[in-house]
Amino acid sequence: MRILGISAFYHDSAAALVRDGQIVAAAQEERFSRRKHDARFPRHAVSYCLEREGVPLEAIDYVVFYEKPFLKFERLLETYLAFAPHGLRSFAMALPLWIREKLFQRKLLRNALRGFGPGFDFEGRLLFAEHHLSHAASAYYPSPFAMNQAAAVLTMDGVGEWATTSAAMGRGNRLEVLREIHFPHSLGLFYSAFTYYAGFRVNSGEYKLMGLAPYGDPKYAGLIRDRLIDVKEDGSFHLDLDYFDYCTGLAMTNRRFEELLGAPRRPAEGKLTQHYADVAASAQAVVDEIVVRLARSLAAETGAEALCMAGGVALNCVANAKVLRDGAFRRLWIQPAAGDAGGALGAALAGFHLYAGGPDRPGGLSYCGSDGMQGAFLGPDFAQPEIEQRLRNVGARFTVLPEEALLDSCAAALDRQQVLGWFQGRMEFGPRALGNRSILADPRQAAMQSELNLKVKFRESFRPFAPAVLREDVSDWFEFEGDSPYMLLVAGVAERRRRPLTEDERALKGFDALRAMRSEVPAVTHVDYSARLQTVDRETNPRFHALLSRFKQRTGCPVLVNTSFNIRGEPIVCTPEDAFRCFMGTRIDWLAIGDCLLRKEEQDASLQSNYAATVAPD
Repeated sequence: MRILGISAFYHDSAAALVRDGQIVAAAQEERFSRRKHDARFPRHAVSYCLEREGVPLEAIDYVVFYEKPFLKFERLLETYLAFAPHGLRSFAMALPLWIREKLFQRKLLRNALRGFGPGFDFEGRLLFAEHHLSHAASAYYPSPFAMNQAAAVLTMDGVGEWATTSAAMGRGNRLEVLREIHFPHSLGLFYSAFTYYAGFRVNSGEYKLMGLAPYGDPKYAGLIRDRLIDVKEDGSFHLDLDYFDYCTGLAMTNRRFEELLGAPRRPAEGKLTQHYADVAASAQAVVDEIVVRLARSLAAETGAEALCMAGGVALNCVANAKVLRDGAFRRLWIQPAAGDAGGALGAALAGFHLYAGGPDRPGGLSYCGSDGMQGAFLGPDFAQPEIEQRLRNVGARFTVLPEEALLDSCAAALDRQQVLGWFQGRMEFGPRALGNRSILADPRQAAMQSELNLKVKFRESFRPFAPAVLREDVSDWFEFEGDSPYMLLVAGVAERRRRPLTEDERALKGFDALRAMRSEVPAVTHVDYSARLQTVDRETNPRFHALLSRFKQRTGCPVLVNTSFNIRGEPIVCTPEDAFRCFMGTRIDWLAIGDCLLRKEEQDASLQSNYAATVAPD
């Protein structure tokens, strides 16, 4: 049985294909369209999924959309009625769009899909799952626990139809929703409000707020708990909506919010002062507390030893690590495509297990490494002859090398503190580059962090970078035991790898603290000694594991800086052509695509471009 899942029309549209419970393909539309957070119908992603399986749409048993638009419209109407006459302007802007498009998404989907298969039975085989059920299915069914044990499921985001937080229990192929928190009380919107206040873009800048938090002091956390959000012992919460404007206005916060925090909202691209870092630290502390309390109460209620997580808030790797360290659950698994893109996968899995009656145990999944996600390598790949032809077509100059020679050359370049673009195998599904569409660098140089931010990624200098580390060496370099394959947990740098700070370095405050040499791998050590960790094992990604091993042989260090292969405001590269353009428009020194190795100095200088100017800032 084949089921196609689709998410679209809000942000990060995507498609995913499941065959008999096995994940065949999944990709975000933005990777093909080159439009960041593309919300349009994912026609390229759908086309890719069908081509990967080698079937037309008529061979698909069901198409499942990731949410129910009529329930969402009900929430829109009830919200405006509850707050009327406030919010008339916002309502007047939203209603025509809903009447014209979103309210009739069955028709929209039918029209968009007809080009893929006019003979498809749209009346009988087009289904709709609830938003948070899609998230829960994406978290539970691919997890290591679905095969042989029950697991609790926690999903948290901005809002679906009504739910903003949900708790569920997975047993075999069944998922039972236990309880929900409903709009307008939302942990995702709460965090987005602070993202907005700090001058970052909502629905894309939340990870910046998380990266900013370690530079600050959570001095406002008590004030936030007292005035903005009432948190109960079980983690349930209630927002004071007098300080927020997202229900009825065109902004996330209002003047009362600014007055409470003692400063106006930072303008986009405005100067980042210590105040905003302190606010970020405070918001993060409150979110950490809520997520940990939710997990504790769910553990007590269910008696489960394992927890699965999804929804946009589950991309907050700081809060995730707090849940793991708290110990209420012995095991934790987080869906790598935790946001709305992953809803496409969850919709397909929910359709198979909950609607079409999949097997009692999801044993049809092919488990690679620790779960059924295949390392999240679910996107397109390119055969070596096709790579070479595509590179010739864009004027690239390259050398084709045997694998051993390629690894030696790349490890040597990294050891010389040169930056490497690394394009291998299938593209990742989800927001993280995990070693197939990555920019790699030597973590042993403190200057590498600012060099990558300013000259390669063209982004804010305070942004931290993640380490990729050999799975077998992780506990020697970080305060962590186990697997973290998806960069969804933070861990401290191991004490023996830290470097004592000089008196001058200890005196550095705020962003100046970046200049301190805190560890043997300073480029991936944040100012609080934390790192957003990716463990790499031989089974899941053999070539990336081999490169890390080769770098360790040369340097004694099994760690590399791993950041996504893109610049600020651009989706991660999908094709060899995308990778070459990014390579030629940045200060990346080397590019490895399949077995092809490209050196910047050998390229046609006329192909270089002011690449950053072609991409809108995120």
